[in-house]
Amino acid sequence: MIPAMTDETNTTDELDRLLAAIRGYDDPRRAAAEWKQVYRLLGKTDTPPGRITGVVGMRDVAALAEIVERLRSPAEAGADAAGADEAAIDADTLRRAFQAFRKRQKLTVLDDESKLGGGALTKGALPRDARAITPPREWPDAVWRELVRQGRLRYLGHGLYDLPR
Repeated sequence: MIPAMTDETNTTDELDRLLAAIRGYDDPRRAAAEWKQVYRLLGKTDTPPGRITGVVGMRDVAALAEIVERLRSPAEAGADAAGADEAAIDADTLRRAFQAFRKRQKLTVLDDESKLGGGALTKGALPRDARAITPPREWPDAVWRELVRQGRLRYLGHGLYDLPR
């Protein structure tokens, strides 16, 4: 148990060092090497992949500072952020979000299948595996995580979700 805590502390210390280096630039977007290291380190944490990609992709220094603070004190920040979001999700919200997801997936599949020709080596129809979509942004990530926890959706990574098989 102690080695895991040491790894967490080392990761947080390294992220602090990188955050300070990024803040040292006149334009934080130019700190490409530092952002690459931030991306690699955040991948080792429990931070959702979509959040990591958004923060690093947008070069958002304030959001990176929030993530580092949450990693530094996971008991308070994690309980406040995740617990408050997931406790506020009621059954009606989950039902409406799930309906919106299914509708978006259906429209995306129909749109892709309606294109003339398709691929040179395919019949034009999407295989069942290629029906993952990014969920509607009208609902927060906590809603989609709760639907995954309930088994109503599958998280495939990189912000893509699909219906379970």
